[in-house]
Amino acid sequence: MTDETGAEPTGFLYPFIEAEEHDAGALLTDLAGSARAKIEESTALRTGTLERCGDQVEAAASAMADRFRRGGRLFTFGNGGSATDAQGAAELFRHPPHGRPLPALCLVEDQAVLTALANDVGFELVFSRQLIAHATGGDIAVGFSTSGDSVNVLRAFDEAAHRGLLTVGLSGYEGSGMAVSDAVHHCLVVRSESVHRIQETQNALMLALWESVQCHLAHDPANGAPGRPA
Repeated sequence: MTDETGAEPTGFLYPFIEAEEHDAGALLTDLAGSARAKIEESTALRTGTLERCGDQVEAAASAMADRFRRGGRLFTFGNGGSATDAQGAAELFRHPPHGRPLPALCLVEDQAVLTALANDVGFELVFSRQLIAHATGGDIAVGFSTSGDSVNVLRAFDEAAHRGLLTVGLSGYEGSGMAVSDAVHHCLVVRSESVHRIQETQNALMLALWESVQCHLAHDPANGAPGRPA
């Protein structure tokens, strides 16, 4: 849909800039107020989600640490903005700011493989086919989807569970298809309908998950450290 000039409307993204506003001071005040409101909304959602999902994060982290302890590897995946979140998660585990580096691969990183699979077998299989090629039963699959209904992410979870991988999903809204899938062992849901806020909070969940995994591994009796308290 375009306006009378043929341009795409962007008012829903930049309501203050698109509006008939000629007072620069008032415009800056409105923009600052809008930014503060978004920060407050994001902070409240992150805080509430981390509190609500605390036990789920701990359970998922414990299961992931056990897989890593046994030589398992992490595979991450997602589409669009979720693809960048998947890349960030793999990088966090591979090159952590502290703690133990852990083996991780993001399935969107190899452009040649991704585009070949999309062209030859269909985009809905771009992640599941890579899991077939790379993963074994002791590995971990972490998928990101703001909607919870991304077909290729759900297909990847089906394949991962079938092959014996531990599966962890991060979704928005009320979890959608991801939340009701038997193939997703741990589903962390951000209860929001804003894609921006969902992704911000999913990043916070992923950081909490990584921190908990590191804590489990650091207190592994096999490392000569005291066992994790019950």
